[in-house]
Amino acid sequence: MTTSFNLFEKRKIALEKEHSALIEQKNLPQSKISNGIYQRYENPVVTAAHIPLNWRFDFDKKTNPFLQERIGINAAFNAGAIKWNGNYILAVRVEGIDRKSFFALAESPNGIDNFKFWEQPCVIPQTLEPDTNVYDMRLTQHEDGFVYGIFCTERKDPKASKGDTSSAVANAGIVRTTDLLNWERLPDLISNTGQQRNVVLHPEFVNGKYALYTRPQDGFIDVGSGGGIGLGFIDDMKNPVVQNEKIIFGKKYHTIYELKNGLGPSPIKTEKGWLHLAHGVRNTAAGLRYTLYMFMTDLNDISKVTHVPAGHFMGPEGIERVGDVSNVLFSNGWIADEDGTVYIYYASSDTRMHVAVSSINQLVDYVTQTPEDSFISAGSVNTIIDLISKNKDI
Repeated sequence: MTTSFNLFEKRKIALEKEHSALIEQKNLPQSKISNGIYQRYENPVVTAAHIPLNWRFDFDKKTNPFLQERIGINAAFNAGAIKWNGNYILAVRVEGIDRKSFFALAESPNGIDNFKFWEQPCVIPQTLEPDTNVYDMRLTQHEDGFVYGIFCTERKDPKASKGDTSSAVANAGIVRTTDLLNWERLPDLISNTGQQRNVVLHPEFVNGKYALYTRPQDGFIDVGSGGGIGLGFIDDMKNPVVQNEKIIFGKKYHTIYELKNGLGPSPIKTEKGWLHLAHGVRNTAAGLRYTLYMFMTDLNDISKVTHVPAGHFMGPEGIERVGDVSNVLFSNGWIADEDGTVYIYYASSDTRMHVAVSSINQLVDYVTQTPEDSFISAGSVNTIIDLISKNKDI
């Protein structure tokens, strides 16, 4: 008769074999011809199954004779990204089955596969008012020498009525580090424009100040009169009071960013301007649809939007449409290599992480040469006819 100890050993061997095969699986470009802007890859780069086994299982036979999973992981998504010591690092939002999210770093030698988590999750120091939940960290290597992590901190709304257990207040939590191991907690963002999520730090000083892209909104869910991508300035990150905050990219009727929009990762500096990757949200009969879009701002005036291609840059396809929150793409991390290669890390349906690979030249060409939105159907037809006419003359 099989004993629980024999069962334990068999399960342990099977779990380790399956986990190793997942981590070591080679990721290949999708076989279909790309759009020439970026190349998607076949497999997700990080999933809940990538989480180390010793984070989930008690390997003590005495206390866990059936080798049951003790700590369940629901999803791994919305990761910040940074190049570190020659490798590719993702600051993954890991969500347990208890609905609490936390951050954990996963590292790859090539940026497209073999992502392995570091020894333990990130330890984020708490403020006097502990975070109920944290998520969606943007990593920025700032010219002041620190790597900053700006994330959403969520707490229960103190003004919620009795019995209301879902109303929340969102703000931007701020940490910084020099080694990605030890995180210094700074005060949460101080803004006078409502709740803040999707806050992103510009990588350079602007007139001696820290520049932050913000996303003010009236409530935790409802954008209300707020919304849009804002820009504000901070004198001292130890006293992060946002000044002169204004919207530089607002919402617009019948677009992919009709309902709300927010910046993704920190922008990439190019000879033509700053490349920005953002998400736009519209409402549909099936619920909210999140897609990614791009725009460019002026090199010398980052508040000035210079180019905006029409429509989305990337939308969910195939299995990407399916997950905890379906029909969603979200990105808060990309890495630009010295050779111009750009690794775009995006999450699908609040469930898993993917990568698409492009280049600075491709992205600049896309942003500066793609027609802009005319905002009316007749204008879209005219844009197509113009292209047809141009191609006749070639």
